[in-house]
Amino acid sequence: MTQTPPETKIVDSYKVACDGGEGALGHPRVYLQIPQEHGWVECPYCDCKYVHKDHADKAA
Repeated sequence: MTQTPPETKIVDSYKVACDGGEGALGHPRVYLQIPQEHGWVECPYCDCKYVHKDHADKAA
């Protein structure tokens, strides 16, 4: 059985909200702050990685 890797989203803001994106099958909405020194943050529920557009070239 293989697992799909978590999604990576390039965003314009350093503050993002994540709800799992699957309607009733998602997770509680959480608000995340992207640290400017890192340029990315991961959702603690679904592991979706949010990368600020200014750091997109450094995100792996």
